[in-house]
Amino acid sequence: MASHETAPRRVGADTPNIARMYDYWLGGKDNFATDRESAEEIVRISRGKVLRGVRLNRAFLGRAVRAAASAGVRQFLDLGSGLPTRENVHEVAGPGARVVYVDYDPVVASHARAILARSEGVGFVEADLRRPAALLGDPTVRELIDFTEPVAVLFVSVLHFVDDAAGPGAIVGEYRDALVPGSHMVLSHLSTENFPDKIAQTERVYQGASAPMGARTRAEILGFFDGFELLPPGLVGPTEWNPGARDTSLEKFAGLVGVGVKH
Repeated sequence: MASHETAPRRVGADTPNIARMYDYWLGGKDNFATDRESAEEIVRISRGKVLRGVRLNRAFLGRAVRAAASAGVRQFLDLGSGLPTRENVHEVAGPGARVVYVDYDPVVASHARAILARSEGVGFVEADLRRPAALLGDPTVRELIDFTEPVAVLFVSVLHFVDDAAGPGAIVGEYRDALVPGSHMVLSHLSTENFPDKIAQTERVYQGASAPMGARTRAEILGFFDGFELLPPGLVGPTEWNPGARDTSLEKFAGLVGVGVKH
């Protein structure tokens, strides 16, 4: 992964914002012209695959949350959650689940707090996931999440915005060490595996956005699962992670996804 600055960029409507770009791809309305321009540039580079990819990634999130809930996990920590959209984690997890959404972006924070204010058992924390000790000690996190019981920690489309210089493996390790056995880690990450040339072009677009992006190799992404046992079918494309499905598409995408369980 290329080296980028490690501090989050605090930007306004004149700089492309990664959360608003994602919102645009999902058909949302919380985005500005500069977000749409950069988002459309990536649509062009990917020949439209990014649109299907982000929607499949969202569908993977839903399936992974349901799988964790089916295994008895009732607590979810969604790191780098982005703007609230359809089928949010607390909606998928069902009644009685406790969910904390986390994002450092003040735009996300203002929208999320307004939308989630009346949701029981749900909280939002404006914090940087790259500071696990501070985040795990946050009063809202401590109020809603009991770390003596299994928790699902979600790193969905977020770690490729964490530079190598920040030590992403060590960051994930701190969250892992806070979890008890039976906890889940849900991860999706852009990979250099299938479309290296297009990924390089996409990285250049993100250089001007609110956070630079860097894809990683399959081996590097697998490394994040140290201390977890990957659930079948392992680290795969988003269409392939579909437990119980008879048929899965073998269409290739830039992202890899997986779910691990701590034992």
